[in-house]
Amino acid sequence: GMEEARPPASPAGLSAYVAVSQLLGLTLLATTGAWLGRYRGGVAWQSPLQFNVHPLCMVLGMVFLQGDALLVYRVFRHEAKRSTKVLHALLHGLALVITLVGIIAVFESHRSKGIPDMYSLHSWCGMAAFALYLLQWLLGCAFFLFPGASFSLRGRYKPQHVFFGVALFALSVATSLLGITEMLLFNIRDSYSHFVPEGVLANTLGVLLVAFGLVVGYVLTQDDWKRPPLPEELALSMDFKTLTEGESPGGSS
Repeated sequence: GMEEARPPASPAGLSAYVAVSQLLGLTLLATTGAWLGRYRGGVAWQSPLQFNVHPLCMVLGMVFLQGDALLVYRVFRHEAKRSTKVLHALLHGLALVITLVGIIAVFESHRSKGIPDMYSLHSWCGMAAFALYLLQWLLGCAFFLFPGASFSLRGRYKPQHVFFGVALFALSVATSLLGITEMLLFNIRDSYSHFVPEGVLANTLGVLLVAFGLVVGYVLTQDDWKRPPLPEELALSMDFKTLTEGESPGGSS
């Protein structure tokens, strides 16, 4: 019946790469938790441990969830475009909320300990990444999710949206690496060079971050893994073109 007529769930290799990305993502979160729990005293909000909320939220929001939001269009290749789009926006929105919690944690922690804010390269890159990520999300919702943007305007904005999506993900991974290095230099500066377990674990976390970023990036850049337009979308886009670009008589606006 209808089920057999559906295209294959995914091209060869795509499922394997997506599975590896999820395995790496969960390992990332576990490794972050292990580092904070075993060596940094754990995580708590109203306490000297408030700072530790920051790395946990950043790895979860700006890396894992942001990466997964980018993969949505590859994983749900044959679902309705609208529901895929909503899931993409929701995952990014959730990442933003979690990231905001992480940013509040670091500012409050600094204030309670009398540490200055926003002087390090990590903080500059991080704040730029968050501000641009928020802007990217708002523009994405305005252009693609809410009705109103014309088809041609969407078409012109889409390449920018795609490029900045990948660029911001790369910036987020890079900023996380700067943050790990900074944390190690603040906490174990004298013993770091002796290959102490905490240093090795945190370095491993950095390598996992890079691996997750590379696997997600690979999946996103394979042309034949891109989401094929469904027949009804193709028909719809032709209708839109006729309506918006005045290919029918009297249609020019």
